[in-house]
Amino acid sequence: MSIPIQWTPTHGEPYRPVPYRPERMPAAESLARAAELRERMGRRRTVRQFSADPVPEQVVRDAIACAATAPSGAHQQPWTFVLVKDAEVRRSIRRAAEEEERISYDGRLGEEWLAALRPLGTDEVKPHLTDAPALIVVFQQRYWLGEDGGRRKHYYVDESVGIAVGMLLSALHLSGLAALVHTPSPMRFLSEVLGRPANEKAFAVIPVGYPARDCRVPDLVRKTLEQVLVEV
Repeated sequence: MSIPIQWTPTHGEPYRPVPYRPERMPAAESLARAAELRERMGRRRTVRQFSADPVPEQVVRDAIACAATAPSGAHQQPWTFVLVKDAEVRRSIRRAAEEEERISYDGRLGEEWLAALRPLGTDEVKPHLTDAPALIVVFQQRYWLGEDGGRRKHYYVDESVGIAVGMLLSALHLSGLAALVHTPSPMRFLSEVLGRPANEKAFAVIPVGYPARDCRVPDLVRKTLEQVLVEV
């Protein structure tokens, strides 16, 4: 498993602005792109049935690179993306996840939460963790940890990592891949299986691949723009 290159955050340094003058897109082109993006994103679905067919690894790496451009509190970029391709490691993650999920579905979740999940057809069995050819395990860095043991607090970690995951899902979908956000609770086992440092806390497991040929998704209806948009 590759180890990220140590990165030292800027801290207490003076403000040094640089010019930013992107070329302004003509209104007609902007309208066309926005309409195309809306239509393509409207076809995005969460997939739980994956094909075992391999996916181009560079597509996944580029999607992660897109996610890493997300804005973050104080530009501290508090995220780590672990790309898991090894079949045995994926099996270990599935075993641990299903053990936690069995406890949850047997009562830890509570009836109200189970009722909310019922239309999705989910249960404690998680084949997507081994069927998908790759997993992206996203960790949030609660604080920066230097090689010398030094620490610095990170700010707005949940918000920053959440935005990055949203950008990751969009990049994967627009690149032709399917994904699922899986959040078994608790997720401490992910740090143990993947050997992550103490400053990292698991945020989500994202299986990535192509939908299985017999893939089915829940018959759900999204809210309309008029239902989610308030203009003042």
